[in-house]
Amino acid sequence: MSKKLRIGFAGVGGMGQMAHLSNYAVLRDECEVAALAEPRSNMAQQVASRYGVPQVFTSHLDMLENTSLDAIIAPQPFRNHPNLIPDILQAGIPVLTEKPLCLTVKEGSKMVALGEEHGVLHMIGYHKRSDPAVEYVKQVIKEWKTSGDYGDLQYIRITMPPGDWVSGADQPLSSDEPYPALRMEAGPDGYTDVMTQKLDEFVNYYIHQVNMFRFLLEENYKLTFGDRSGIILNGESESGITITLEMAPYHTSHEWEETVLIAFRHGYIRIELPAPLARQRAGRVTIKKDNSAAGEAMTYEPILPNISAMRCQARNFLAAVRGDRTAPCEAKEALEDLIFAESYIEYMFKHYPNHR
Repeated sequence: MSKKLRIGFAGVGGMGQMAHLSNYAVLRDECEVAALAEPRSNMAQQVASRYGVPQVFTSHLDMLENTSLDAIIAPQPFRNHPNLIPDILQAGIPVLTEKPLCLTVKEGSKMVALGEEHGVLHMIGYHKRSDPAVEYVKQVIKEWKTSGDYGDLQYIRITMPPGDWVSGADQPLSSDEPYPALRMEAGPDGYTDVMTQKLDEFVNYYIHQVNMFRFLLEENYKLTFGDRSGIILNGESESGITITLEMAPYHTSHEWEETVLIAFRHGYIRIELPAPLARQRAGRVTIKKDNSAAGEAMTYEPILPNISAMRCQARNFLAAVRGDRTAPCEAKEALEDLIFAESYIEYMFKHYPNHR
């Protein structure tokens, strides 16, 4: 067994606790949560006591200066990333941040360059890539492409209606201390306030799906169409595969109904993803095979382990820090998501000037 990694947390707010700290804290054979940095002192002490974190600091700079760490998880608002992630990269410490990389291509490019300059891992928390269902499907796609038994990959559609993303998760520890004042990243050069707001909303709600297309395609893609209402967008991959993102065709109040359809000529693979904060629940996979030449027509659902994508993501980050395998998504690739997002916003305001 490799040595246990010393992990630090830069921020332990709601997402920091529910999505990240609660998962690393139970991986005791792989890591020790050795320190946390949190400006809300009362909440910091509560969290440290709850999870047995021995060192508490008021800022990430204090933590960097006063303790030795193998990696840092920084669950921050993405528009705050340019304010603290460069400090961590310059210190040469591998870091995991939530999605997206940041708000703009301009600031994202700076962070990518800084990480490359210092040769340090910056993993982006696209946790859906680590869902057991998505990992399973990724292997099936590879097998179908290699064998050719089900024809070419033709189409990928992701539907992501707003719904109950918390899914009954436990409430995080909190205090009545005011939320820290943040210097939020500005919008792209030339953007109006409305355009910046729309970009913020798009990357906050749909950047997971923008990223998932590339993960499944294993190639980049470009925007070809966005409808006036902002419900759907279409794109085309470098090899000519069509993609569709249905952003909000309807809303749900009690469920989470995010689905992915990967269509080959003679079969399809469908993923039903759980709510982001669902506790230790993997996605559900349905596979349809319809190869008449082989006399094959069947639908089946593999049984997958009940491990959440967040828990698997934590393990994947630790493995990447150790050098056991590559990270599911690093900053350089995540920059492509911001390039696409800006192209979508600019398309919408060009074709629909009154877009609101």
